[in-house]
Amino acid sequence: MSQHIHSTALIAEGAVVHPSVSVGAYSIIGPDVEIGEGTCIGPHCVIEGHTRIGRNNQIFQFASLGAQPQDKKYAGEPTRLEIGDGNTIREFCTFNTGTAQDEGVTRIGNNNWVMAYVHIAHDCQVGNNTILANNATLAGHVHVGDWVILGGLTGVHQFTRIGAHAMAGFSSHISQDVPPFMMVDGNPLAVRSFNIEGLRRRGFTPARIQAVKTMHKLLYRQGLTLQAALAALPVLAEKTPEAAADVALMQDFLQASTRGIAR
Repeated sequence: MSQHIHSTALIAEGAVVHPSVSVGAYSIIGPDVEIGEGTCIGPHCVIEGHTRIGRNNQIFQFASLGAQPQDKKYAGEPTRLEIGDGNTIREFCTFNTGTAQDEGVTRIGNNNWVMAYVHIAHDCQVGNNTILANNATLAGHVHVGDWVILGGLTGVHQFTRIGAHAMAGFSSHISQDVPPFMMVDGNPLAVRSFNIEGLRRRGFTPARIQAVKTMHKLLYRQGLTLQAALAALPVLAEKTPEAAADVALMQDFLQASTRGIAR
C-alpha cells in the first residue's frame, strides 16, 4: 500500500487514484471514483458515485462528495460529479451528482475556495476562482460564474444564475438571476452597487471599470426598463472598445435570463 494512503482508508477496487494522492484515516473512496495527481484527501471523507476529481485539490475532513442527488425524481441513473484542479474544499461540504432531468453532471471548475458546510446540489455548474463562504447553499441547477463571491449563510434558489464577478453579502436570499459584476445582499435581495474592489484586484483597467459603472447605472439608477437598458449596451461597447467583452458578457447574461434579474 502507498505511503500516502492511511492504513484505515478504504479504497474500492476499480477506483483510479494517482500514486501521488494522499488519503487520510477512515476515508472511503468508491469504485467509480477517479482522483488526479497531487490531490490531498483528509480523514473521514466519503467520495462515491461517478466522481472525477482533478489535480492538486485539498479536501478537508468529513467532506461528502458524489452522493446521490437530493431529488425525489432520481431513479438511480449513473449521473456524475466533476471537480477540476486546485480547489480547496473545507470541512463538511456536500457535493451531489447530477440528474437525468438536466445534463446529468454537477461541475465545479478550478481554483475555487469552498468553505465549511457548503452544499452544492445536483446539476449545479460552478466556474473558476469563486469563493463560497461558510454554509452557502446552492439548490439544484444553479449556475455560478467565474470569480463570484457568496457570503456565509447565503441561499441560492434552484435554476438561478449568478454572473461572473458578482458578489453576494452575508445571508443573502438569491431567488432571481444576479447580473455580472453586481453586488447584492439582503432578504429580499437588493442590488447595492457593483463589485468595484473585486474588479480592481483582478486588474480591470479604469476604462473597463467605468463601463461596468455605466452598466450598473443603466440597469439600476436611470429608471429604464430592462429592454431599454439592453438597447443601450451596444452603444456603450462602441464608445469603449476596451470593455466590449465585458459588455457582451452582460448582454448575453441578460438575454438568457429566464427567472428575471435581481432589481
